[in-house]
Amino acid sequence: MAVTGRTPFIAGNWKMNLDHQQAIAFVQKLHWSLKEAKHVEGSVEVGIFPPFTDLRTVQTLLDADKISFALGAQDLSTKDSGAYTGEVSGAFLAKLNCGYVIVGHSERREYHDETDEVVAAKAQAALRHGLVPVICVGETSEDLEKFGASAVPVGQLEVALEGLPSEADIVVAYEPVWAIGSGQAATPEQAQEVCAKLRDVIAAKLGPDAAQRTRVLYGGSVKSTNIASFMREPDIDGALVGGASLVVGEFAAIVRYQKHVGV
Repeated sequence: MAVTGRTPFIAGNWKMNLDHQQAIAFVQKLHWSLKEAKHVEGSVEVGIFPPFTDLRTVQTLLDADKISFALGAQDLSTKDSGAYTGEVSGAFLAKLNCGYVIVGHSERREYHDETDEVVAAKAQAALRHGLVPVICVGETSEDLEKFGASAVPVGQLEVALEGLPSEADIVVAYEPVWAIGSGQAATPEQAQEVCAKLRDVIAAKLGPDAAQRTRVLYGGSVKSTNIASFMREPDIDGALVGGASLVVGEFAAIVRYQKHVGV
């Protein structure tokens, strides 16, 4: 556990990859890999975020084999039920024992025109159903050049947290859009600077206790070769991992980052 008392969280966002049969093989291999490496359960929370069609299969496997990975969904509807073809309610996710759901990922913002207000509504929907929203924020390369690194993610988070109660259980993920899938991660110093400002936003909106307990993740070209450097920073509590979460050995090495930082 980190000195802060916040349990590190390494979350794998599979995006639109792995069908339900591939998901079974992946989860089993990851579980075996971590057991063989004598990974200490509880030292890091491991989360997996499969496509919707995999969720029931993965839930059944986790329960049957007593695998302690946290299960999350990649998105949810702002609505709880009704005539909304193709939408997935937070109530359905909760019935599948999902603990987390990603909201506001840059790909949803870009490809589905999700505004900050939509992201805020999705965070509220998640909380209504006992799900922890993983609220994603981040700047594009154009934003970076025009406004600097923190202005856009800070503004996004301010809107997302509007109206949430101080006791809300959330996770915040800083994902600079220019780093996602590019192979070019932010430096640990750059990520720390923005994550610290995001924690200030949490303090201003939800109070100092919330800022202390809320985990802030970094995402964007995270690999086993750079995770330790991010985890040394005081305001970075884990990672939201994309492409590297689809390779068992690589993701297992990211989960086991402690061997490189000496905690």
